Amino acid sequence: MTTVFKEGFEAQCQSLGFAGAAVYVAHPVQNRTTAELRQLADESFEEILGMIAAK
Repeated sequence: MTTVFKEGFEAQCQSLGFAGAAVYVAHPVQNRTTAELRQLADESFEEILGMIAAK
């Protein structure tokens, strides 16, 4: 999710007693090109795999 939602996500996790995992990318994403979105995904891939493997 984008960085603008980080505080809300963390507050929601705390209120639900849920240890949620998230990878943050720069906000906004809606006006990015396909190439830019792929770049964000590529940059986040290792972090996402690490979170999956840690569970």
